[in-house]
Amino acid sequence: MCGICSELRLDGSTADTLAVDRMSCSIAGRGPDHSGVFSDGPLAFGHRRLAIIDLTTGADQPMVDRELKLVLVFNGTIYNYQELCAELAVMGYRFFSESDSEVILKAYHAWGADCVQRFFGMFAFAIRDQRDASLFIARDRFGLKPLYYALDASRLRFASSLQALLAAGGVDTGIDPVALHHHFTLHAVVPAPRTIIKGVRKLAPATTMTITGAGRIEQATCWTLDATHPAQPLSGSEWLAATRDVLVRAVERHRLAADVPVGVLFSGGLDSSLLVALLAGHVDDLQTFSMGIETLGEGSEKADQFEFPDQVAAQFKTRHHKYLIPYDEVLRRLPEAVLQMTEPMVSQDVIAFYLLGERVSKQVKVVLSGQGADEVFGGYFWYPRMDAAEGSALKRFSFHYFDRDHTEYLAMVTPPYHLPDMTAGLVADALAQPLADTFADQVLRFDTTTLVVDDPVKRVDNMAMAWGLEARVPFLHHELVEPAARMPARTQAQAGRQVPAQGDLPRFDFRCRDRPPKGLFSGACAETRERRVPDLHARHSRLGRLHPAWPVSTGLCRQAAGGTRGLVHPHPGQQALASGAAGVVAAIERGRSASH
Repeated sequence: MCGICSELRLDGSTADTLAVDRMSCSIAGRGPDHSGVFSDGPLAFGHRRLAIIDLTTGADQPMVDRELKLVLVFNGTIYNYQELCAELAVMGYRFFSESDSEVILKAYHAWGADCVQRFFGMFAFAIRDQRDASLFIARDRFGLKPLYYALDASRLRFASSLQALLAAGGVDTGIDPVALHHHFTLHAVVPAPRTIIKGVRKLAPATTMTITGAGRIEQATCWTLDATHPAQPLSGSEWLAATRDVLVRAVERHRLAADVPVGVLFSGGLDSSLLVALLAGHVDDLQTFSMGIETLGEGSEKADQFEFPDQVAAQFKTRHHKYLIPYDEVLRRLPEAVLQMTEPMVSQDVIAFYLLGERVSKQVKVVLSGQGADEVFGGYFWYPRMDAAEGSALKRFSFHYFDRDHTEYLAMVTPPYHLPDMTAGLVADALAQPLADTFADQVLRFDTTTLVVDDPVKRVDNMAMAWGLEARVPFLHHELVEPAARMPARTQAQAGRQVPAQGDLPRFDFRCRDRPPKGLFSGACAETRERRVPDLHARHSRLGRLHPAWPVSTGLCRQAAGGTRGLVHPHPGQQALASGAAGVVAAIERGRSASH
């Protein structure tokens, strides 16, 4: 719902408010409705507001509670804020607004760091406690809202985007070799705390950071996902009934926590169709949004899928918006999307979400999206392939998921970036964590808690919030994910496909269930990908993976890769795959030059 930024001096000097202003300007697109600053000696906060709950000025930020001596900057939404408000009112707290932001302040005062356990939602926030000069920072369970930081001996800076920290200056913009290895192995995912550059880190999901008045920094994990099966087994029908109930409740929470209309990003697939079906009976004039790209020409794959959302939209009588994007606009505006990336992204739908976000933001401020359903309910085709494979957990996972093995990676990058197989170590450690009964449970937990955060979730947040559009993801609501994670894997996959047919849920046209899975712009991007880099496409198709190269011209690839001289060997196919990282690195290099 917003953008946040801050500087806290650790050396006793006064915070650089000009640097905070630069950070705030960098994230202005995330919050077009209000900008605010707060400074108090060694600390300064900046905030950009997208007004969704309590549209009055009383909910503007930074929010100062003079009675409690607390100051807040907050990005996100607390879906159960009204329940918590009622509980806190009984405890004697008085409220000056009707916002979820103020609930966070009161909850922190009442319960301290444990307040995050009570929050149902997506959030990244910081609270300055003027009573003891401490700073408390927290990020939600799945990392749905970003929080990047730069820390050295003299100061801590944090912001909702990496670009904001670059705008503040003084950041080491050298490439992090370990992060680079993750990026080119895990579909561009760089798990927290690393980012692609050395001087910026990100707070991990489900993590809090406390900086005491004396400057001591402490981090703590506030939630873990239990993927063990219950001691008393449930039948398939019992699991389905439980899933139905929590899904209905999750969607209802995401709908009600808004004082503005809520729409749906609507591909016509099973996940988004289910959201439409659940919302249609409760929302007057529900708005749904679909997009496609003009077909490239005779013999090309059809590049829009309007027939699927059209059928469901007609059934539920939504106000359906369809956007057909000219093909040349995709290529022409790709550099804009690259500049909005807080980290390099190589998925074909990045530009799609960027162009869709621009158009949708003119109609609504909030949309629900189906992101996360495949990870939570085992919907991807590689899950059963992994499960059927033999060997160690790492071997089974890496063969079906890694973009390349370590030998190929070393052949791709120049010697200064050679290092041991850091990604294999990270994945092996993650899979071996306790509280998962089977290999399938390990994989789904790792995907849900780590990979989804820095791939689809990050893409949607970046590209939608570039236009002041909040995208909410009910399938990644913890009340739904927690019971799903404890299902046996086979039941978990069945639940994801059968929930729409159970009980009293609205029925819809099931042709969307059986259609080939496709992302936004998939037809056009696949056509472009095969024309530009057939060697790369052929190599990766043998493993059945969809890790597309960028839909950009060879010239643009060369231009983008120019920002990584001395990083990647100049093989054309490798340059194409590297272009996502290289485009952002080029932007980083421009920022480095500007800061000197």
